[in-house]
Amino acid sequence: MRLNSLAFRLFATSAAWTLLVLPLAGYLIFSLYRDDVQLSFDAQLKKLLQALSIDSMNTSGDMPVQPQNMYEPLFEVTHSGWYWQIRPLDGAPGRTLVSPSLASEVLQSPYDKKFPTDTTGTRWMNVPGPAGETIRILEVVDTPGHDPAKTKYSVIVAGPLDWLEATNAKFRNRLTTALSLFGLGLLAVTLFQVRFGLLPLRRIEKGLAAIRSGTAAKLDGTLPAEIEPLQSELNALIHSNQDIIDRARTQVGNLAHALKTPLAVITNEARDHKTPFASKVAEQAQIMRDQVGLYLDRARMAASAGAIGRVTPFEAAAEPLVRALERINRDKGIAIAMDIAPGAKFQGEKQDLEEMLGNLLDNACKWGKKRVALKAVIVTPDARSKAKRIHVTVEDDGPGLTAEQRAKIGKRGMRLDESKPGSGLGLSIVSDLAVSYRGSMQLEASPMGGLLVRLELPGV
Repeated sequence: MRLNSLAFRLFATSAAWTLLVLPLAGYLIFSLYRDDVQLSFDAQLKKLLQALSIDSMNTSGDMPVQPQNMYEPLFEVTHSGWYWQIRPLDGAPGRTLVSPSLASEVLQSPYDKKFPTDTTGTRWMNVPGPAGETIRILEVVDTPGHDPAKTKYSVIVAGPLDWLEATNAKFRNRLTTALSLFGLGLLAVTLFQVRFGLLPLRRIEKGLAAIRSGTAAKLDGTLPAEIEPLQSELNALIHSNQDIIDRARTQVGNLAHALKTPLAVITNEARDHKTPFASKVAEQAQIMRDQVGLYLDRARMAASAGAIGRVTPFEAAAEPLVRALERINRDKGIAIAMDIAPGAKFQGEKQDLEEMLGNLLDNACKWGKKRVALKAVIVTPDARSKAKRIHVTVEDDGPGLTAEQRAKIGKRGMRLDESKPGSGLGLSIVSDLAVSYRGSMQLEASPMGGLLVRLELPGV
């Protein structure tokens, strides 16, 4: 999955949303649970305080009585964190009662520390306990028999906050584990959803590659309703492209027939008259015929270069040319070494590839002494792209060309009569064909001593 891909964008946005929402949801759930546990803990303290106050203060005497049952066994365990205490306030004389768990220790009084009361008249305070643990104290001020005239007593119940924190920590760990597993599962499902949802695009990619390679004429198959219009438009574009090419070829053929006949008549009539004027007319008419043929060929090249799905196996086109040229140049003893990458395919018309290779090889055999080399390699310019290029080199061991001669041959519009020996019109045709296929041609000095022609063409 590449960073600039549509799949990565969809997955990244979904993953970012998941990583944002799940922690917020976890925090909200934990906060609600923590508040609920806190309320439950405080309610338990209130219940114990109410029971303690009723059992100890509901008396007709002037002092509280020892409570009989506190409903909490941990009040009997020393330093258990659960304590109760009853003692007089403001230095008044009276009896102090404590739970067995408190032993000889004394709890701090929120009343003495001026803590405010809540709406029910009780006071809350979190302080270190006798054993160093943090405890939560709940206090109410009451009098024996609930008589305001009697001595005020501080009635305290305390519980350990470490129990509360342990309960919250346990739930937090479980919640974190559950949300993490849920998040991983959600990311996996999102990845599958993105892959599955974009699967039709992969089918379109394969279909277009089949069209480009010539194995299919149109984009077939059933696609989702959202992509079906794209399929129809692409097929219509391919059909329109083919129609344009067919019309261009028809017009080129019609123009060729329309011009060649009048030029032939002019040439024949001029040749029948043995005058300087007639000779000049015949000469110029022949030049016109050559130019018409040249530019009509170029128009045909441009039309065939725009065709979709035309593919030519490179070796199948080159091998007959090599055998034929070796037979033709048997008297010179020319040997043509051919090194073509397996599976190399030219994206274009077979006759155009034969035209280019034929001109280059014929020129190399004409000027070479004994050796000619043809090499074709497949190059992928971009690792992310499936488009391929074919790099072709044709070189010989002949006299070659100087840098100045090579530069002149490379100029646009150079014709046969303007080229240095060894170039010929063939190189101009090859250059025009290569450019029409969005390729290029370069002339260099060959390590073999002659001319090296470097050709770049579209591949499949």
